[in-house]
Amino acid sequence: MTVCVAVAVHDCIVFAADSASSLVSTNSATGESQIINVYDHGDKVFNLVKGLPICAMTCGMGNLGNASIATLAKELRRRLSTPELGDWYVNPEAYTMEEIAVKARHFLFDERFNALNPPPPAPHSFEFWIGGYGSDFDQQHEIWKLAIVNGVCDPPSKALPEDYGWLAGGQPNAVTRLLLGHDQNLRQFLIDNSMPEASADAVMSVIQSNSQAPVVFPNMPTRDAIDLADFLVETTKRFVRFLPGADTVGGETDIAVVTKYEGFKWIRRKHFYPAALNPLETDHA
Repeated sequence: MTVCVAVAVHDCIVFAADSASSLVSTNSATGESQIINVYDHGDKVFNLVKGLPICAMTCGMGNLGNASIATLAKELRRRLSTPELGDWYVNPEAYTMEEIAVKARHFLFDERFNALNPPPPAPHSFEFWIGGYGSDFDQQHEIWKLAIVNGVCDPPSKALPEDYGWLAGGQPNAVTRLLLGHDQNLRQFLIDNSMPEASADAVMSVIQSNSQAPVVFPNMPTRDAIDLADFLVETTKRFVRFLPGADTVGGETDIAVVTKYEGFKWIRRKHFYPAALNPLETDHA
């Protein structure tokens, strides 16, 4: 699993994620999943189209077949950046964020997920977030999300109804407890314990309206938005560390920011090679 956090304010979008990657095995007799190992160096934040103000981030399944999501994100970037590939190519002078999200779904779900044989057993989930600016710079930034849940992938949708706010995916429990004042599973817990859905929704509304912490404001400076995203990921890593079971959130935090005029910028990212020995290499992920 993982935690990935997005913070959007008027000046920017920040994507931040941990690096833990869990190796999971399914017991053929019981159907239960078991964590075999946790690696601390997974890549979950991506420079999706070099030269354009577009960023991507993932949580959930770390592989589709024999390819990691990091490798697939790079293949998607190659297609979006190659004019000879026709409809895959993104014209830097005329594109929308929705267009990018639709092409990502076509590649990741229609082409790659549907080719898996056999398909992954349920339960499984995968999210791919795409944030940035379209070619019409009069428009504000957007965050789009596509999700595959137990083999079903609806069309991509806008993840934020406003042009500012925060999002958390993967294992967001620490974030929701801190910022919303409740566990993410509380509504379902109430329903499972015989509370009618309408009553559960009313209880959630009261809790959230009285417990929600207002930490994101539209005019927050870029540096502060970066610090907030970093804080929320770090808080989750430390929270999970003390829970029973494997540390399924951990490793280094990768952070990228997209602004209208500076474009995509890495704030922090790990390398699998020493940068001093590769002076001509750029931050390519």
